[in-house]
Amino acid sequence: MTAPLRGTQSLRGTQSFVAQMGWVFSRPLLLAIEVGWRWVFGIPFLAICWISMQEMISKNELDPSRLASIDLQNPWVASVQLAHAWSAYRPVLFGGITWVMPTAALAWVVVSGLGRSLVLKRLDPLFPFRPVRMMVLQAIWLVLFCATWWGWFASMHWVAATHITAGAEPDLIGYFAWLIFLSLAFFSAWALLSWPLTIAPLLSLLEDEDSVLSALGTSFRLGRVFTGKLVEINLVMGIVNLALLVLTMVLSAAPLPFSDQLGTDALHAIDLLAVVFYLVASDYFQVVRLKGFLEFWKMFRGSEPASQPVSEQSAS
Repeated sequence: MTAPLRGTQSLRGTQSFVAQMGWVFSRPLLLAIEVGWRWVFGIPFLAICWISMQEMISKNELDPSRLASIDLQNPWVASVQLAHAWSAYRPVLFGGITWVMPTAALAWVVVSGLGRSLVLKRLDPLFPFRPVRMMVLQAIWLVLFCATWWGWFASMHWVAATHITAGAEPDLIGYFAWLIFLSLAFFSAWALLSWPLTIAPLLSLLEDEDSVLSALGTSFRLGRVFTGKLVEINLVMGIVNLALLVLTMVLSAAPLPFSDQLGTDALHAIDLLAVVFYLVASDYFQVVRLKGFLEFWKMFRGSEPASQPVSEQSAS
């Protein structure tokens, strides 16, 4: 294994970010593969959820007016109406989730494992093609993601239950303070915990690890400097995703003053374009992150990816 290149320790993890963005942008097929495998899963999944939801509502004869009659002009009234609607729909929704989500999780692991393997192969042709190992790593990532999301949801339930109670004036200041604090805490925790599962597939291919567990173990033994670069990139990617969400909301809300001139169909089309923009841009930055991780691996642990085994690099 080669020593880190001179100057890499003082190089910020995001200093080469613009260069990596340009490199990925100049290779549209790479982005097309990333977008393609995500949409191959996402479009059928959303279609199945929509069809299942319509069937469940029709079979259980729930009142659709519960949602149609929500007063969007009054947040307090709307929150109560949403709570009543949720109490009615919750048993039906959770009944469907028990079979939809496990099936969807299995499908996502398979599709994402194949898709991400194709992306890495396109990223560097020297990468070996190991979709089964990638599927296992994607399954571990999904478990961690679901655990983080469940923790955030449970914390939001606790905040609502302790600050907005029946028969008392709601503590809005405390509610929003805890909501912001816990949301940022889980956001930071995800950025700090998820990077090993992002670098592990690269280590598995670059350093010819024997198994998934050995690749995960190596991801925790990369050294303080290298690890700091990876954490920094991961945090920046999280901030970029938040910025994309805000930009998407701005794009979808900008035409509202002209709703009378544009019409409902045009507004729906603009909303759809804004969502597509967010999804494509988010996928683009996912590829940029992989490219950034790869370049820092070259700096700290080798000169060329997968061109020779790590043992040979060390001997040289």
